[in-house]
Amino acid sequence: MKKKESRFLHNSIRYGEFILGVLLAALAYNFFFLPHNITYGVGGIGIILKKLYGLQPSTVILIGDIILLILSFLLLGKDSTRNTIVGSLLYPLFVRLTAPLPDMLPLGEMDLLLEILCGAIVDGVGLGLVFKAGFTTGGTDILNHIVSKYGKMNVGKAMLYTDGIIILIACLVFDFPTLVYSLISLYIISVLTDKVVLGISQSKAFYVITEEETSVKKFIMNSMAHGVTVLDGRGGYTGDFKKVIMCIIPTSQYYALKEGIKKIDKNAFFVVTDAYEVSGGA
Repeated sequence: MKKKESRFLHNSIRYGEFILGVLLAALAYNFFFLPHNITYGVGGIGIILKKLYGLQPSTVILIGDIILLILSFLLLGKDSTRNTIVGSLLYPLFVRLTAPLPDMLPLGEMDLLLEILCGAIVDGVGLGLVFKAGFTTGGTDILNHIVSKYGKMNVGKAMLYTDGIIILIACLVFDFPTLVYSLISLYIISVLTDKVVLGISQSKAFYVITEEETSVKKFIMNSMAHGVTVLDGRGGYTGDFKKVIMCIIPTSQYYALKEGIKKIDKNAFFVVTDAYEVSGGA
């Protein structure tokens, strides 16, 4: 019974985050992006076609999402398409429902750059919640995966092509400042989306290869008061076996450990990565 209640609570939070995320993305679109012609993704195509032909952006987004869903099913398969269906339909619906709000709730006089930053923050948080819940809002996210698969490139590079083309078209329809503001927004959105999905890193993971293995281990365990794990490694080119020291430390102690390793062995090789979640252990 408790397991069912826990699962129900988990799913309720998950779907709540998803709906809130889609709502925030729609609000950002209508309050900030549409009035200032900030264009990227299928929503950007909606803004371009509204300017050229007076079409309703939510209708353009819906038609575009349906076309991309069909392509996703044909080219990526039903498993890849499943979690994009609801978001692809719900997002244009929320865009349509929230369209009157900017007139009903005017924000007043604000600096243009501040408005665009606010829009990017709201949209980034919204999309982060959607992705964290395991869904997407469809649109060019589908197109990115199609281009990635058939163009033999990673999704990040595919995104540069798809959203880049849309932003360049917008530059021709609107003006150069629109291009700059769109790029700024896209960057902030991508960063915030990652932060919402992964969280803000509280820890760092160190992977150290050194000739002074014992001294480095003692420094970490005694001076830094952290445990270590020693992994077996082998050079890909030389084939030589090496010990790799791995440890997790608070971000605040990153500099102290880095400098301590350098003092012990100035030729030490180490890699530092963000550790977004640390669980288990003593």
